[in-house]
Amino acid sequence: MNTNSNSYTIIYAAVMVVIVAFLLSFVHSTFSSRQDANVELDTKKQILYALNVRESADAAVDYNKYVKADKLFKDGQLTDYTGKFVTSFENDFKKNGQLHVFEAEIDGQKKYIFPVFGAGLWGSIWGYVALNDDKDTVYGAYFSHASETPGLGAEIQSYTAFQKQFEGKKVLNGDNVALEVVKSGQAKGDANKVDGITGGTMTSNGVDAMLKDCLNNYKAFLTNK
Repeated sequence: MNTNSNSYTIIYAAVMVVIVAFLLSFVHSTFSSRQDANVELDTKKQILYALNVRESADAAVDYNKYVKADKLFKDGQLTDYTGKFVTSFENDFKKNGQLHVFEAEIDGQKKYIFPVFGAGLWGSIWGYVALNDDKDTVYGAYFSHASETPGLGAEIQSYTAFQKQFEGKKVLNGDNVALEVVKSGQAKGDANKVDGITGGTMTSNGVDAMLKDCLNNYKAFLTNK
């Protein structure tokens, strides 16, 4: 075959496309299950962080040790969730209308963990809020982000500087969800308020909106004592 002809060029290009497509498909099928497992493990780690289990030699073991049930909240009731472990609670809510509640036990005390999700300044933010058995007092919280500004909005992921403030705060004021993030320095010991991040106002506002929007979905459960 004339290697300088147009037909040779077309055939050669077509063969290369087929080979590359096959290799990409093979690599994807080989590693996708491992990637899914890593994402699931990372999600479980974040749930453990909200339970203040932040040092774990084996997150999978500790998750099974502390988290006792994955439930769905609907019509004021909790029902058992029997589907595949979810790693994007925002997608599950938007596509399937499912609201997850995790039940856990720490030192013999029941905890409830609520996934939260929203938007920061530059992209998605998400996290988990763990409450004591009273469904009101925050036991722990964890937040993360896709692309907030390092040193500013990205500080929502900092345990000591931001997340630890939530411990002991109250979600409710009467029958209303009142937990909020305010401008830095304005919380001043208020039971429902947490100081925002200096220089990260838009991200702090995003966390505030995220908490209100998501926790209000569980209002009937939180206020049912």
